[in-house]
Amino acid sequence: MDNKRSYNRRHFIKNSAGAIGTAALISSGLALHACKNREKTPPGYINFLNKAVDGRGLTAGIVGCGNRGTGAALDFINAGNDLKITHLADVFEDKVFECRDRLYKETGEKITDLACFSGFDAYKDIMSSNVDVVILATPPYFRPAHFRAAIESRKHVYMEKPAAVDPVGCRSIIATSRMAERAGLSVVTGTIKRHQPDYMETYKRIYNGAVGRITGGNCYYNQGSLWHRKRREEWCDMEYMLKDWVNWSWLSGDHIVEQHIHNLDVVSWFTGDLPVSALGFGSRQRRKTGDQYDNFSIDFKYKNNMHIHSMCRQIDGCSNKNEELLRGTEGTTNCVNEIRDRDNNVVWRFNYPNNNSLKISPFRQTHIDFVTAIRTNNPINEAENMANSNLTAIMGRVSAYTGQEITREEMLASELKLGPDKIKFGKVNINKNIAIPGV
Repeated sequence: MDNKRSYNRRHFIKNSAGAIGTAALISSGLALHACKNREKTPPGYINFLNKAVDGRGLTAGIVGCGNRGTGAALDFINAGNDLKITHLADVFEDKVFECRDRLYKETGEKITDLACFSGFDAYKDIMSSNVDVVILATPPYFRPAHFRAAIESRKHVYMEKPAAVDPVGCRSIIATSRMAERAGLSVVTGTIKRHQPDYMETYKRIYNGAVGRITGGNCYYNQGSLWHRKRREEWCDMEYMLKDWVNWSWLSGDHIVEQHIHNLDVVSWFTGDLPVSALGFGSRQRRKTGDQYDNFSIDFKYKNNMHIHSMCRQIDGCSNKNEELLRGTEGTTNCVNEIRDRDNNVVWRFNYPNNNSLKISPFRQTHIDFVTAIRTNNPINEAENMANSNLTAIMGRVSAYTGQEITREEMLASELKLGPDKIKFGKVNINKNIAIPGV
C-alpha cells in the first residue's frame, strides 16, 4: 500500500497494463431458464458422501497453525482413511507446537521436530517436502504467494477464504488457479456453503428455473464483534499486527472481505453473475484495534439493472443475521433450504433425513469432497470462483472507504496492493489511519 495513501478515488483506481479483462474473470454464466419438464444437473453439482472414498494414502502440510489451520488439519484427518498431517509451518514457533500438541491429543498424530518450521519463509519448507496436499490458513494477505508456491510445487491445495485482500492479489489467484487446472491439481476453498447439501439442492432447483429469472435480492452477515489483541510492550509493529490480524485491513481485507465473502459467494453462485458496480458506505463505531470499519452497507448493481443489497456488521448488542434472499419473476428463495411462490407460499423445502446421516459439518464436508476428487482423479478447482467473489467484496470496501461508486472494470485494472513493501519483524511502514470517505 502507498505509505502516503489518501482514501480518494484516484488512489484506488490505477490502470494496469497486465490486468485481466472482465470476461476472463467472470465464471461461465448459469442457465436460469431451464426447461421445467427436463431437470438439468448444474455445473459443480456434488453428490455428497459422508466419508471420502478409499484410495492411496495422502499426506498434508499446514501453512498457518492458528485455530483455523488446526481445525482444517483435523477435518482433513477425519475426512476418510489413510490421511495424515506430517508437516507444520507458521510465522510463530509457539503456534506450530500448539498445533502439533492438539493434533496428537485428538488424533494420536505424531509430527517430528524436523517437520516443524517457523518464520516468514517456513512455507517454503512445506512446499519442498513430499506432502501431497497443502492447507493454507494464514492471514489472507499471504494467500496469493503461498498458493503460487504450492501449485508450482505440484501440490493439491485447500485454502481458506478469502483468497486475497486487494485486486493485485485476486489477479494472482486467478492466474495460479489456471496453472493448477493445467496441471490437473485439485483446489478447494473455504467458501463452505458450496459444500452443504441444503444449499446445493436449493441451487439445483434455482438453476432449473424454480423462481424464474432472478431480479434482485439481499445478503447479510451481521454479528457481534470478533476477537482482538491488546498490544504488549515487547511486541514490534509486525508481531502485534500479525497477532491481531483480523482487525487490520492489509492482513484481512476488512470483514466485508474476510467474513462477508460467504454470502457474496452464494449470490454469485446462485445468480451466475457478478456485479458491474458497487456504491455503499460504512463506518467504525466500536472497534477497539486495527484500522477497519465495523459495518458496511453496499448496493451492488448488475447488468439488466438487477440490484443486490449487501449488509455486514460486527458490533455487540445488535440484531444478528447471516443469510441470503433472492427474488425472481416466479418466486423467492432463502438459498439454503426453501423456495416460495409469488404469493409467498412454500412450494419446496429441504429436509435432512431423520437419522441426520447427511448433516456433516460443512468444514468437514469440504475436505471429504476434496480428498474424493484427488483419489478419483476428478480434479475440482474453486479458486477462480472465490477470487471473483473476493473482488466483489473488495469493490464494496473501496466504495465505502472512498464514498465513490466503484466499477468492476476499475477494480480489474487497479494496481491497489495493500501492505508494507517488505515483510519482516520491526516497524510496519503503512498509514494506519482509518479511511475517511470523500477525503
